[in-house]
Amino acid sequence: MSTQTDVLVIGCGIAGATAALRLAQAGYQVTLITRSYAPEETNTRYAQGGIVARGDEDTPELLVEDVLRAGAGLSYPPAVSTLAEEGPDLVYRILVEDAGVPFDCGTAGLSKTREGGHSVSRILHVGDATGKAIQIALLQRLTALPNVTLLAGHTAVDLITSSHHSHSPMAIYQPITCHGAYILDRAGNAIHRILARATILATGGVGRIYRHTTNPEGARGDGLAMAYRAGARVINAEYIQFHPTTLAITGTDNFLISEAVRGEGARLFTPDGRHFMEQYAPKWGDLAPRDIVARAIHHEMLEHGYPHVLLNLAEAMPAARIPERFPTIYETCRAAGLDITRDPIPVVPAAHYFCGGIHVDGWGRSTIEGLYSIGEVSCTGLHGANRLASTSLLEGLVWGDRAARDIISRRELILARMDDIPPWQSVSEGKAADPVLLYNDTRNIQNVMWLYVGLARSTRRLARALRDLNHLWGAIDEFYRTTRLNDALIGLRNMAQTAWIVTNAAWHNRQSCGTHYREDAAEHEFAGLDDTEGPLPNALTEF
Repeated sequence: MSTQTDVLVIGCGIAGATAALRLAQAGYQVTLITRSYAPEETNTRYAQGGIVARGDEDTPELLVEDVLRAGAGLSYPPAVSTLAEEGPDLVYRILVEDAGVPFDCGTAGLSKTREGGHSVSRILHVGDATGKAIQIALLQRLTALPNVTLLAGHTAVDLITSSHHSHSPMAIYQPITCHGAYILDRAGNAIHRILARATILATGGVGRIYRHTTNPEGARGDGLAMAYRAGARVINAEYIQFHPTTLAITGTDNFLISEAVRGEGARLFTPDGRHFMEQYAPKWGDLAPRDIVARAIHHEMLEHGYPHVLLNLAEAMPAARIPERFPTIYETCRAAGLDITRDPIPVVPAAHYFCGGIHVDGWGRSTIEGLYSIGEVSCTGLHGANRLASTSLLEGLVWGDRAARDIISRRELILARMDDIPPWQSVSEGKAADPVLLYNDTRNIQNVMWLYVGLARSTRRLARALRDLNHLWGAIDEFYRTTRLNDALIGLRNMAQTAWIVTNAAWHNRQSCGTHYREDAAEHEFAGLDDTEGPLPNALTEF
């Protein structure tokens, strides 16, 4: 089966859903796909803390200052200004008024809290499940529109571009243009062509390339890898934000303990009861930007052999108020045998947010004609080397809106002829994917990234990571080309590519900045290694 649509949106978190909503309301036919069978299963769903709005006595200029400070000097000022000027109004217009997101209210109206790095209280929230509430509201609004086709259980395999897939003899004389994507229908076990005038990547983050992450299963770098293979420019890939506080109880996932917990007064202590954040950030203390808090915890754990540190909310908030303000965290901890109304929470850092991504302009346009990228998979330059808390949802909202507006304004975007795009070869060819190989290769990538390309990096670790990843790529590429295609195999290939992109970027940036911390940044000799011993042989760029 092959179909045509005005706009193909890959991913339905806040960025993709916002773009789809704006386009559909303008009369465009929109096809929205998600690899999960449950459309609400997105990165957005797991955002706990909230979304930046406008606080009392707040100004766009004050928000700009906070974002630039958190970004460690690398944020792109025009992108920051765009967010500060347009974002808060869009929150009220799209999320509050149009989608009806039930944000928490107090006696004076919508309730606002403060998080790390913010100078005022400006964060709207829905308990500790803000992303889930936004996701559900946007999907309900979208599914009520007749010109939106939502395809769950569909995995994007590769982008369709003029240079790689077109039969048209004129394609070689044109700039690289995206005409849609090859999509795997997981239930039907078939790959379809979906052609579109414009394609929007909104596939979320890359956290699953690490052993410890707050991200859901689908955050494996699919969009980043597809765009890279198609020739799109990727920037700032070394800047991976590690959330400082995730639940550290044996047998449980790294469940995120929202920064809003510290915003409400919770403090960090070592297992022997020592408060340590003033030592690392005298001005901000426990509300320092995430990279500083995460590295402080990491250093304390390494220096003293702690398995975790402790986050004490019980001493900052009345016991009866905790389940009301943080119901999801309370219930999750209780299910793990922990009563956070009395006991401190054991926490460790984990990979959380991708500050780099597909390079886009102020309207979400990538370097490939007809291809837009929005949300975490993109890099607007907003976050620089480190993201300010609760700006991720706002970025998705702002650039989802801006990408849609840009597409609506353009008349030159063309729809490729179906005859010019070859169908994919049969998905039923080849042997079935061996689950043992899939599992082992996935864990190998995650371990390499966690140990060598994690919170603290060095020349030797990165060189080892590049060698290991290049070796893995040879095996995974052969596996991919000789095995019957399925979602897990597509994901494994994208994870391998994304891991290499991140590691190669980290290798070439020898200066510590924000979330990219090089232990050997001050060294002049770099342990006797030069560039020829790092990323070469570069197997991943040869296909």
